[in-house]
Amino acid sequence: MRPLIFLCALMMPFQAHAASFQRPIPNPQTATAEGWFLFASVALLLALAAVQWLVTRR
Repeated sequence: MRPLIFLCALMMPFQAHAASFQRPIPNPQTATAEGWFLFASVALLLALAAVQWLVTRR
């Protein structure tokens, strides 16, 4: 058991050396992504309007 503890104590400093954090750089918004966002926004508004219409009819 003692050699195992000694081995772990020797290996700990090697595990502690990690690379520094590299902050991710976001990509710019493309025209295609903006078009899909517009489509999704309009679809969401239409769905909300449909739900409102169905709820008020009850």
